[in-house]
Amino acid sequence: MKITVTRIFKGPDYTIGRLHIDGTYFCDTLEDPVRPLPASCPDTPKGAVCRCGKKVYARTAIPAGCYKLTMEHSPRFGRRLPYLHNVPHFLGILIHSGNTADDSAGCLIVGRNKVKGKVLDSRVTLDALIARIEGAASVTIEIR
Repeated sequence: MKITVTRIFKGPDYTIGRLHIDGTYFCDTLEDPVRPLPASCPDTPKGAVCRCGKKVYARTAIPAGCYKLTMEHSPRFGRRLPYLHNVPHFLGILIHSGNTADDSAGCLIVGRNKVKGKVLDSRVTLDALIARIEGAASVTIEIR
């Protein structure tokens, strides 16, 4: 399975995208604002917090790229959620529910972008996405 997120609005406070599964539109996404980051981070491959100057903690979208995605247990949310592997500058990036960029610390929030700067129907959308992912043998996600 290939998930693609195409960022269609990059604002100063949030980023809106369209999520497609194997080329078919599935939902909208909400992220923190996109900031210019170096291609690699010396800290996160070692499991350490990123110290790169341009990253603002809990206020920066993940870099564009292609990542392996698996279902992993999240202690914070107390359930299995989609987890993105080896994201430069970030540790513990998930796809989860929420409504605004304040609900994200770099993670992707899924839902329906019916209100400016927000996504709605997030929990229902997340549950539907998880149902699709859990049946797949291999999943990648490309952020554009």
